Amino acid sequence: MAKGKYQEWLTPEGLIKIEGWARDGLTDEQISQNMGVNRTTLYDWERKYPDISDALKKGKTVVDYQVENALLRRALGYTTIEVTKAISEESGRLEVFKEVEKEVPPDTTAQIFWLKNRKPEKWRDKQDIDVSGGLNMPNLKELSTEELRRLANEPNEE
Repeated sequence: MAKGKYQEWLTPEGLIKIEGWARDGLTDEQISQNMGVNRTTLYDWERKYPDISDALKKGKTVVDYQVENALLRRALGYTTIEVTKAISEESGRLEVFKEVEKEVPPDTTAQIFWLKNRKPEKWRDKQDIDVSGGLNMPNLKELSTEELRRLANEPNEE
């Protein structure tokens, strides 16, 4: 397949390659390099040719779901089987020596990340709080030096 010609990327083989690169986690920059075009050309082709756009979206969606699932699994914790292999003295081949079930505890960082992104109104660091009312302060520019000194020395009435 000659690089850089959009017609060749609209073939079933070309679209499968584009989708595969996106599914493998390549960036648009890397995909465009594989295609032999500039990133801006790839963006132009995405707008002009729905098949190219769809191939990129489809590939990226698969990876997005895989990452979401891995993040959720890590946030909740899971059980895994740890397999130890060794070379058998009898056969001289690599064989399973032992299998141990291991508990991977929930990861608080993954939990925080998940909650901040899934429920930002409740879990974001910055909280918006409405404060109404006003301060009952005199205009200090209008006060004399004597009045300012008196205000400065008065105990707080609250």
